[in-house]
Order: sequence, then structure tokens, then C-alpha cells
Amino acid sequence: MEAKSDIFLKTEPVGRLMKRYAVPCVISLLVGALYNIVDQIFIANADYLGSFGNAANTVVFPLTVIALALAVMVGDGCCAFVSISLGKSDPDSARKSAGNSVVMLAAIGILLSAVYLIFSHPIITLFGASLNEQTYAQSSEYFFWISLGIPFYVFGQGMNPIIRADGSPKFAMASTLLGALLNIILDPIFIFAFRWGMAGAAAATVIGQIATAALAVVYIAKMKLIKPHRADLLLSLKIVRKTLSLGITSFLSQISLVAAMAAINNMICVYGAEDPIFSQQEYSQIPMAVVGIVMKFFQIVISIVVGMAAGCIPIVGYNIGAGENKRVRRLFTLLLAAQAVLGAVALIVVEFFPVQLINIFGAANESAYYTDFAVKAFRVYLSMIIFACINKACFIFLQAMGKAAASTMLSMVREIVFGVGFALILPLKWGLDGVLYSMPVSDILTFAIAVFLIIRTYRSLREDGLCAKDTALAHR
Repeated sequence: MEAKSDIFLKTEPVGRLMKRYAVPCVISLLVGALYNIVDQIFIANADYLGSFGNAANTVVFPLTVIALALAVMVGDGCCAFVSISLGKSDPDSARKSAGNSVVMLAAIGILLSAVYLIFSHPIITLFGASLNEQTYAQSSEYFFWISLGIPFYVFGQGMNPIIRADGSPKFAMASTLLGALLNIILDPIFIFAFRWGMAGAAAATVIGQIATAALAVVYIAKMKLIKPHRADLLLSLKIVRKTLSLGITSFLSQISLVAAMAAINNMICVYGAEDPIFSQQEYSQIPMAVVGIVMKFFQIVISIVVGMAAGCIPIVGYNIGAGENKRVRRLFTLLLAAQAVLGAVALIVVEFFPVQLINIFGAANESAYYTDFAVKAFRVYLSMIIFACINKACFIFLQAMGKAAASTMLSMVREIVFGVGFALILPLKWGLDGVLYSMPVSDILTFAIAVFLIIRTYRSLREDGLCAKDTALAHR
């Protein structure tokens, strides 16, 4: 028997449901993305940090993505598991997944923080901190304080989709918004008034993360649909395996991005040293700083993409569990159309307004080489952003349907085979330009595969729906 509290997921129009769940999710992820972006904006406009600070921020950024990858693996996996379980009228499994996920998030955050603090030197060196002495010093300082906040970051980000699955997307949005607002308020105080430099930027971020995590703890005590009992906190291998298998695509899409960023950062170090301009000591940090900024803009766009798709996870999971495939198909169509429009808007921005974008990140304080390279980077690196948006939406929607194998395959091909492969191969012929070409080439080839999976998904939903209809008729 279906609970009145969640049956609306298969009765309300899918467009209305998508708006109800996706908008708070988009805002939550956008706000979460602002943590690192806001730091970089203030760092870039501090005359005593500038592009060296930007380069340091770029070095540390992938390491925060690793923490996010682990958080969303648990959180998105639990969200999908809970939604499917509620669709099947199995609240016990939903509660068990939620309880197990709370424990996993706490343990993962503490362990990752310890690893970062113990092995900080080899870790930041791997991601390009050895570019020059000043970049290394600022990367090391920023990374130390960010590492202290990792347990709070993992817990807050991981609980966000779980809170959405419990039917409270607005609370999830508000908790993330509070943390980001604190970061925005404290960044200028710590960086400009107190002149704490990279440590100040990191401290503002960590304080915001603590606030988000604290609200998540408060929410656990008043969960509505999936409030876990004390016994649900005991880890169950079966529940853990199922939860993580549903979240593995979220993990791989993030962690494989880290591999691509590591490859890109190292290729920038190698081929920047061969460039007639950027081989000069005073300009050596520019390519890494600029590519980091371009990726931050891309992160804003992808946060909207992921938010729209992830907001659909409870709706998709519930309707798949309830056998409402027609509604799932309609939702998939709406999502793909919305992502294509978003990608088109982003493409217009990067192709026609790159100078305005780079000015936000302190271009006025830098040389002309900084702006020139940034314009090229925006226009080339993000030239296929429409395909990138559709590809990412496809990853997540397949995951929400429980098609972990197809989703994982597509994500791995995009980020590891293409993302890392082309980042390593193309610079051999085109140098720094090859680093920029690696992104659009990867997105074009991934889109070709995604089209095949999209067609197959529509077909499977139609066939499954017909099978379900035939079965119902046979029992009359």
C-alpha cells in the first residue's frame, strides 16, 4: 500500500515535479560550486595573491572534487535506493539505506582528511603545485586548511541528496545556501581586511561547510519518510553494496574528472615550459590559472545540468519502482530538451563574452597574455558545451533508472578514455592548444555514444511499458 505522503510522485504532472525537485537541487549545487569559485574571485582580485593564488586554487580544486565524488557516491546512491524502495512500498529498506549512509559519510570524511594531511606534499605535487615556488607555497597553505574541513564537506554534500529523497528539497537548498553565504561574507574579511591570504580563503570555506553539515545533523533528527532507527545505523553489507552500486556513476563522473584535471595540469606544466611566452618565470603560472578559471565557469554550468538531472532521481526512481514507464519517458524528454537549451545559452556566453568573464577573475591586474590566453581557452575548451550538458544528463538519468552498467560505461569512456587520453595525446602535436582541444573532442565522441544509449533507453521504456500493459490485461 502506498503512503499518501509519497504517492504524488506518480500522480502529479512530471513537468511540475521536475520544477519542484530540480530547482532546489540546482540552487543547492550552484551554491556548493560557489565555495571554490568565490574563493578564486577574491583571491584573483587580491593584489598580493593574484594569478599565483589562482594557480594554487586550481591545484587544490581537484582534491575537493575527490571529496565530493565520495560524498555523492553515498548520497546519490542512497537517494536512488530510497526512491526506488518507496516506489515499491518498502520503507524498511529505505530507512536502512539512510542510516547506513549517515555512518559511511562520517567515516569517509574523517579518513580522507587524515590521508590529505599525512600525504599533502606528494598529493599537491601530483596536481601541479611544483609549477614554481610561489605556487607551491600558496597551494600548500590553502590545502592544509581545506583538508581540515573535509569531514564537514563530505557529510554536508552527501546528506544533501538524502534530504531531497526524504521530500525536503527546500531544506537541502537552504542548508547549502547558508554555508555559501557565510563563505561569501567571510572571504573579503579574511582576505582583504585581515590579509590572511590563502589561509583566509580556506578558513571562510571551512566555516561555511561546518554550518551546512550542522544543519544536516539537525535534519536527521526530524526526517519524515525515511527517519532511520538506531538499528539502521549498523552497516549491512547488502544495503551498502546496493547503495554504492547505485551511486557509483556519480562517483566515477567526479573522480574521473579528477584524473582528467591531473592530466591537464601536468600537461600545462610540461608544455607551458616550452611556450615562448609562458616559459618565462613571470608568466609561467598563467596557463594553469586560466584553465582553472575556465573550468570554474564550466562547473557552474554543469552544476545546473547535474542539479536538473539529480533533481529527477526521486521522481524517476519512484516511477520505475511503480512501473510508470510512460511518465519516465516523458520526463527524459523534458530533461534532454532543457539541457540542450542550457548548453546553447552557455555557448553564446563563452563565445561572445569571454573578456567579461575573465575580468571577473582579476584580469585587470594581469598582463595582456593572461587575457589573450583566457579568451582562446574559453572559446576552444568549451566550444562543445551543448554536447557536454546532454552527456552529463544522460549519465545521471540512466543511474536513476537503475541502469548502473550503462551509466558507468558512458561516464568512464568520457572522463578516462577520452578526457585523460586526449589530454595526454593532443599536446604532443599542438602543445598548449592540444590541452584546450582535448575537451571538445572528448565531448563530440561521447555524444555519439550517448545518442545510441538515449535511443535504446526510449525503446526499453516503451517495450517495458507494453509488457506491463499486456501483463495487466492477461490478469483480467
